[in-house]
Amino acid sequence: MNKVTPVLFSRWPAIADLAAADVLEIETVVRSTGFFHNKAKNIKAAATRIMTVYGGEVPRTMAELITLPGVARKTANIVLGSAFGINEGIAVDTHVRRITFRLGLTKSDNPVVIEKDLMPLFEREQWSDINHFLVFFGREVCEARKPKCADCPLTEICPRKGIK
Repeated sequence: MNKVTPVLFSRWPAIADLAAADVLEIETVVRSTGFFHNKAKNIKAAATRIMTVYGGEVPRTMAELITLPGVARKTANIVLGSAFGINEGIAVDTHVRRITFRLGLTKSDNPVVIEKDLMPLFEREQWSDINHFLVFFGREVCEARKPKCADCPLTEICPRKGIK
C-alpha cells in the first residue's frame, strides 16, 4: 500500500478527482495490493460519499468514518490518529493481532476484542502510535513465519504463544 498511495494521490490529487475517476483506472493503480476489484470500487464509493455527504471533507469521527465503503475500525483509527491527531482507539491489523497474541496481551483473534484488550494497557495519547510500533516490530523482528526470537528485546517476557 505504501508504494501505491503516492501514485494514487498523484493521479487523483483531490477527493473530487477520485470520486469522478473510472473504477477500471483505479483498479490499475491498486492492482498490486490484492483484492483490487473491491478496493477500487470502495475507494471510488468512499470518495463519492465524502463529496456528497460530507461536502468534500474527510469525516473526523469514528461513527462517520465507518459509514464509508471499505472503512472499518482499523482504517478509521489510522485516519483519525494519523491525519487528525485523534486517538479514538488502536488500529488492529495482521501484525498487531499476531504480536499481541504471541505476547499474551489478548486471547482473541477478533480485531474489535483485541482493540478493547489493548486500550487499557496504554495511555490514550499513545494509541495511534501503537499500531505503527507493532507493525514495524512485526516486519523487522516478530515475523509471521520466522520470528527472530534470538534478536528480540522482549524474549524474556514473551510467552511465544502460537510459535512452534
